[in-house]
Amino acid sequence: MKLAARNLSKRFGAQYALRDVSFEVAPGQVHALCGENGAGKSTLIKVLSGIHSEYEGELLVDDRPQRFTGIRDAERAGIAVIHQELALVPELSAAENIFLGHEPTRFGMIDRARMERESRQLLAQLGSSIDVRTPVRELGVGQAQLIEIARALHKQARVLILDEPTAALSEREVTALFAVLKAMTGVSLVYVSHRLREVFALADQITVLRDGRSILSMPARETDERALVRHMVGRPIENVFPSREVELGEIALRVSELNVGRLSDIELEVRAGEVLGVGGLVGAGRSELLLHLFGAWGTRRGGHVTLNGAPYDVATPARSIARGLVLVNEDRKQQGLVLEQTVGFNFTLSSLREFARLGVIDAQREQERQQLLSERVQLRPPDLDRAVSALSGGNQQKVVLGRALASRPRVLLLDEPTRGVDVGARAEIYALIAELCAQGMAVVLVTSELPELIGLADRIVMMVDGQVGGTFTRAEATEEALLAAALRRAS
Repeated sequence: MKLAARNLSKRFGAQYALRDVSFEVAPGQVHALCGENGAGKSTLIKVLSGIHSEYEGELLVDDRPQRFTGIRDAERAGIAVIHQELALVPELSAAENIFLGHEPTRFGMIDRARMERESRQLLAQLGSSIDVRTPVRELGVGQAQLIEIARALHKQARVLILDEPTAALSEREVTALFAVLKAMTGVSLVYVSHRLREVFALADQITVLRDGRSILSMPARETDERALVRHMVGRPIENVFPSREVELGEIALRVSELNVGRLSDIELEVRAGEVLGVGGLVGAGRSELLLHLFGAWGTRRGGHVTLNGAPYDVATPARSIARGLVLVNEDRKQQGLVLEQTVGFNFTLSSLREFARLGVIDAQREQERQQLLSERVQLRPPDLDRAVSALSGGNQQKVVLGRALASRPRVLLLDEPTRGVDVGARAEIYALIAELCAQGMAVVLVTSELPELIGLADRIVMMVDGQVGGTFTRAEATEEALLAAALRRAS
């Protein structure tokens, strides 16, 4: 199936989100769509999938003009979308979500045996053995993403649009997904990802969007990552991972023989001025570890935690913030932000006590702090009154980081801080982490991306099945060594 856009433009009021965008996906082609957050990728996907039906220009399927009035229209034409934000029903099982709206029947009743059997087959293609009867609310983010992908595969689309499909997946799951996508015949793929290595590993053709316009379209083999970044941001970005002189201070956080939930015998420490990386496959226990240290998950069965030189055995979020330990969690929209509120509101939400006197907020002092935080995280545009829901993913992540810094922490826990963030914003977040460490902050960084672990961390702990599977210095850390540690007892 051939899908083409000709001079597509989409306005919201007087502002153009897309302007004269053109691109073409050939039958069986993998066409990557690249650009910074806010470049227009999401708007274009919504036009292609029928969510936005009012636009200028032309959309063609097999050279025939189309104008979809809804998602069902696009699906009937053979277009399916896996959106970056999960669209699952938490209380339904994995199988029920995969077949939602397309349930097989037998004698007028839902054929659950067939539904579960075919769900297992779809997930097996993705290298997953998830129990298809498990409610989605009991699955991790990575497992839930696999359910989304299986649901799209079930629709047998002729054009499959994947919007950041690997954002929550481990290296092994990404490899399994790529094997499936490469084996699909007769299906055209539109692949959206900020992970440029994935783009070059998978794509035949690349189209770059910048500021709502299509800048260029070319075969992937005719360009490289450096040139692609330059086209995406309009300027070269050198040394994405900043070089820095590491001056270690006292131990800021020490964990000894920690046992909680499925975590057992966890041993680690991080010093002032250091970045401790924590890696592992999805489900290894990385996020649970950070949540427990912050006081938001699990009842400790044993072990000790020392924070800034003093025992810290009974943690709560409020107590952690007061003692200088702050968490930036992996799901900014569900757990990190109040989306309908403003940027300024979100910046100072966790530090309101600092601006209160006799129970009344000093609005001027609060606004001054909000402005400083906006400048520190390089928010663009620096509009404190704008709703957070209207920001790009990169700017939303900057707001979460700004709020964490508002309480002046000494230990910063970061869980997937660059998930769904474009290359330009990533470089700015990396530079901010380096600056914080230079000022004496201790950082614990959880990330699924091995290059990010190697590029940022001074030491790396790889977790396997709730335990520490290996610890590496910067000199010892290679992608092969880290992946081998993550797989040591994972299969």
